[in-house]
Amino acid sequence: MDQTSETPQERTDDIFSQRLAKRNEMITAGENPYGSRTDGVVRSADAKKLYVPGAEEQTAQVKAAGRIIGFRIMGKASFMHIQDEQGRLQLFASRDVMGEESYKKFKKLDIGDIIEATGTMFETRTGEITLKPVSWRLLSKSLRPLPEKWHGLTDMEARYRQRYLDLIVNAESAAVLRKRSLILKELRKYLDEKGYMEVETPMLQYIPGGAAATPFKTHYNALNADMFLRIATELSLKKLLVGGFEKVFEINRNFRNEGMDRKHNPEFTAIELYQAYGDCRTMMDLVEDMIRTLALRVNGTAVIHVGGRDIDLSKPFRKVTYHELVRSAAGENWFDLSRDEKYAKAKELGLQVFPNWTDLEITHEVYEKLVEDTLIEPTFVTRLPMELVPLAKKCEDDPTLVDVYELEINGQEISPGYSELNDPVDQRKRFMDQVTLSGKDPAQAVDEDFLTALEYGMPPTGGMGMGIDRLVMLLTGADSIRDVILFPQLRPSK
Repeated sequence: MDQTSETPQERTDDIFSQRLAKRNEMITAGENPYGSRTDGVVRSADAKKLYVPGAEEQTAQVKAAGRIIGFRIMGKASFMHIQDEQGRLQLFASRDVMGEESYKKFKKLDIGDIIEATGTMFETRTGEITLKPVSWRLLSKSLRPLPEKWHGLTDMEARYRQRYLDLIVNAESAAVLRKRSLILKELRKYLDEKGYMEVETPMLQYIPGGAAATPFKTHYNALNADMFLRIATELSLKKLLVGGFEKVFEINRNFRNEGMDRKHNPEFTAIELYQAYGDCRTMMDLVEDMIRTLALRVNGTAVIHVGGRDIDLSKPFRKVTYHELVRSAAGENWFDLSRDEKYAKAKELGLQVFPNWTDLEITHEVYEKLVEDTLIEPTFVTRLPMELVPLAKKCEDDPTLVDVYELEINGQEISPGYSELNDPVDQRKRFMDQVTLSGKDPAQAVDEDFLTALEYGMPPTGGMGMGIDRLVMLLTGADSIRDVILFPQLRPSK
């Protein structure tokens, strides 16, 4: 068959068959195409440092290992590039150095194979520090071809679904996901330096609480009970403050059975932390310093580039009230209007609001659609309506508002923080108000164990949460949450 007429799938199948035949030939010849452990490997960047410029003889024996990502055969000698965690290393394989039989087998290797090679370093005429192998060994035979060299893995769906290929061929993806690991490491280090203790709390809960979200439901066979994957860690962590732990945090996986988009994944990582004897301002000071410190430690600068713009985190974060922002978007007299007047005004502003919406729902639509996207520079939005945050303390000067912040950067919420409600009577009333609005069964919606804990007494507390995925997006400039999650949730492939 004329290969030029082959479809991409037919070509892939043909390559697979050829490589499978090579594998089988090796096994028949008593050779192992899937080698064993190798010790003393020197990574690519470190190997290049072992080259001694100007030395008459390079004495350092270097063992390198990696995946073949480029191969050029030239008769008695061949050039190859292998890739490891540090980057790429060029190999110059010579029949005169390796020996005829070894070199003959070397030329049968394929792009994608993982090999080990041992030899000395030298500098080519083009100035590239290169390994000249004396011996080599196949560690893993690749049966499938890697994505095309020059075009890489450009289909976004394929990149997320086959993340392992994305990491091989897209250095940018690998760099972002390595930085995620560094951010988490530095975050834990920062909190340890501040005296916080890391804890773990249950993922399976009888009553999902701590946030307003739809949970994933499962069944615990041993207890014959329906349970839920947690939507937040808040209630469990607050119980620890009742128990006497004063500074706690958890970096956790939460699960919310809701939509997926550029900013949301149903399974996501977040941090929640609580400090006894603190309040909302304690948390504002902490999170501002935390984000600024992480940017400096991870990026070496407090200026981040995100959404096509530079944001300087070294400047003091702005503080503004929820009411001020709504007035700036909808008019100074907004909160003097009746519910019906607000409804009419919202329609004039081009918002999609519905006749059965409450006063608060209309107001919050103004905030979400006309305000939030405009908050590019770091902004603490404070003093929110009490109904929006049922687990926070009321403001002392206005019981219709709660002492909270929402930190907005680049038009999205990065972190909420509260002066935590520690009055069990008030907390019960707010839970019951939520039940009335939702129509749920109180036995399935009110966490009595948490209320009992509060009745024993929880100290005044500051608490905050932050989405780790959004934090990584912020510090890496990634456009989508899927770019910062190793294996984002996708629809089943057909």
